[in-house]
Amino acid sequence: MTQAKPRLRTIEEYLTYDDGTDTRYELVNGVLVEMGAEKRLNEKIALWLLSQFLQFVPIDLIARGTCIAVTSKTATVRNPDLMLLTEELDQI
Repeated sequence: MTQAKPRLRTIEEYLTYDDGTDTRYELVNGVLVEMGAEKRLNEKIALWLLSQFLQFVPIDLIARGTCIAVTSKTATVRNPDLMLLTEELDQI
Protein backbone atom coordinates (compact mmCIF):
# COMPACT_ATOMS: atom_id res chain seq x y z
CA MET A 1 0.00 0.00 0.00
CA THR A 2 1.33 3.45 -0.90
CA GLN A 3 1.21 5.95 1.91
CA ALA A 4 0.56 9.61 1.18
CA LYS A 5 3.47 11.85 2.03
CA PRO A 6 2.73 14.81 4.30
CA ARG A 7 2.58 18.34 2.93
CA LEU A 8 5.35 20.36 4.56
CA ARG A 9 5.01 24.08 5.15
CA THR A 10 8.52 25.03 6.20
CA ILE A 11 12.06 24.10 5.33
CA GLU A 12 12.60 23.18 8.98
CA GLU A 13 9.85 20.54 8.68
CA TYR A 14 11.62 19.16 5.60
CA LEU A 15 15.00 19.07 7.32
CA THR A 16 13.59 17.10 10.27
CA TYR A 17 11.30 14.81 8.21
CA ASP A 18 12.08 11.11 8.57
CA ASP A 19 9.89 8.42 7.05
CA GLY A 20 12.08 5.63 8.42
CA THR A 21 13.60 4.81 5.02
CA ASP A 22 16.78 5.83 3.19
CA THR A 23 14.72 7.53 0.47
CA ARG A 24 16.04 10.94 -0.56
CA TYR A 25 13.54 13.70 -1.24
CA GLU A 26 13.48 17.21 -2.60
CA LEU A 27 10.83 19.63 -1.39
CA VAL A 28 8.89 21.22 -4.25
CA ASN A 29 6.17 23.70 -3.34
CA GLY A 30 5.59 21.95 -0.03
CA VAL A 31 5.41 18.46 -1.56
CA LEU A 32 8.04 15.77 -1.01
CA VAL A 33 9.33 14.51 -4.36
CA GLU A 34 11.29 11.29 -4.29
CA MET A 35 14.69 11.54 -5.92
CA GLY A 36 15.39 8.63 -8.21
CA ALA A 37 18.65 6.74 -8.40
CA GLU A 38 21.49 8.78 -9.82
CA LYS A 39 22.20 8.00 -13.47
CA ARG A 40 25.82 7.15 -14.31
CA LEU A 41 26.00 9.86 -16.99
CA ASN A 42 24.90 12.48 -14.47
CA GLU A 43 27.61 11.32 -12.04
CA LYS A 44 30.24 11.52 -14.78
CA ILE A 45 29.20 15.06 -15.70
CA ALA A 46 29.35 16.16 -12.06
CA LEU A 47 32.82 14.64 -11.66
CA TRP A 48 34.05 16.25 -14.88
CA LEU A 49 32.73 19.64 -13.75
CA LEU A 50 34.40 19.15 -10.37
CA SER A 51 37.74 18.42 -12.06
CA GLN A 52 37.40 21.59 -14.14
CA PHE A 53 36.36 23.82 -11.24
CA LEU A 54 39.27 22.60 -9.09
CA GLN A 55 41.64 24.28 -11.56
CA PHE A 56 40.17 27.72 -10.84
CA VAL A 57 38.17 27.61 -7.59
CA PRO A 58 39.51 26.89 -4.08
CA ILE A 59 38.26 23.53 -2.82
CA ASP A 60 36.66 25.26 0.19
CA LEU A 61 34.21 26.95 -2.19
CA ILE A 62 33.01 23.70 -3.81
CA ALA A 63 30.22 21.70 -2.16
CA ARG A 64 28.52 18.38 -2.86
CA GLY A 65 25.59 16.80 -1.04
CA THR A 66 24.28 20.10 0.28
CA CYS A 67 20.61 21.15 0.35
CA ILE A 68 19.73 24.63 -0.82
CA ALA A 69 16.58 26.63 -0.22
CA VAL A 70 15.04 28.14 -3.33
CA THR A 71 13.10 31.36 -2.94
CA SER A 72 9.44 30.82 -3.74
CA LYS A 73 5.97 31.43 -2.31
CA THR A 74 6.13 28.03 -0.62
CA ALA A 75 9.01 26.06 0.84
CA THR A 76 11.22 24.50 -1.80
CA VAL A 77 14.51 22.67 -1.26
CA ARG A 78 16.78 21.24 -3.95
CA ASN A 79 19.76 18.88 -3.71
CA PRO A 80 22.17 19.89 -6.48
CA ASP A 81 25.00 17.56 -7.52
CA LEU A 82 27.59 20.31 -7.24
CA MET A 83 27.66 23.88 -5.96
CA LEU A 84 30.12 26.74 -6.08
CA LEU A 85 29.91 28.93 -3.00
CA THR A 86 30.77 32.56 -2.57
CA GLU A 87 33.42 33.39 -0.01
CA GLU A 88 30.67 34.84 2.20
CA LEU A 89 28.76 31.54 2.21
CA ASP A 90 31.90 29.61 3.07
CA GLN A 91 32.14 31.57 6.33
CA ILE A 92 28.69 30.44 7.55
